[in-house]
Amino acid sequence: MFSKFLNLEKEKQDRIINAAIKEFAQKGYDKASTNEIVKEAGISKGLLFHYFQNKKQLFLFLFDYCYNIVADEFYKKVDLTEVDFFNRIRQSVKIKMELLTKYPEIFKFIQEAYMEDSTEIKTELETKIAKLNEINAGKVYEGIDVTKFRDDMAIEKILKIITWTFEKMSDEELYKAKLSRSHEIDYPKVMMEAEDYFEILTKCFYK
Repeated sequence: MFSKFLNLEKEKQDRIINAAIKEFAQKGYDKASTNEIVKEAGISKGLLFHYFQNKKQLFLFLFDYCYNIVADEFYKKVDLTEVDFFNRIRQSVKIKMELLTKYPEIFKFIQEAYMEDSTEIKTELETKIAKLNEINAGKVYEGIDVTKFRDDMAIEKILKIITWTFEKMSDEELYKAKLSRSHEIDYPKVMMEAEDYFEILTKCFYK
């Protein structure tokens, strides 16, 4: 679908991508202007829509593009030979923080996408996000040492409780960011709070 764009020289691709990420991250989907994107990228509007059928297709392309960059680097860094569940989760949080420092604009765009309410793209985004969450949960849990968990509880239910805990925590942070003027998330603070939950959940569910 995006073969014409992907056949461009990388410098031109980067200019368009960076301009679009900046505009959508700062203004959200509905308020983002393709006029501003083409102005920043130094191309015509007709050319932008030659590469992307419309604003919606551009946004969804960017979501996949940004997510894939982060996911590819994450899975190169994460040590899946670490079998202790909570150590693996701690490691995942640390890597995410490193990537946040390396790709602040990309994370800002992804964060805004997760908070997006536009009826034009909300359904497709939610479908994408739900599918990605399911895939990533499977990878993160793969090969963990389940013998460390209590024998008097079903491991499937334990993992669900832990997953729901951090999903709810994430939802709350996104909601607070959405209500704030800056839309910023205090990630170091989130990490500290997550560590509190790690300690509680370890005491609850490990032998």
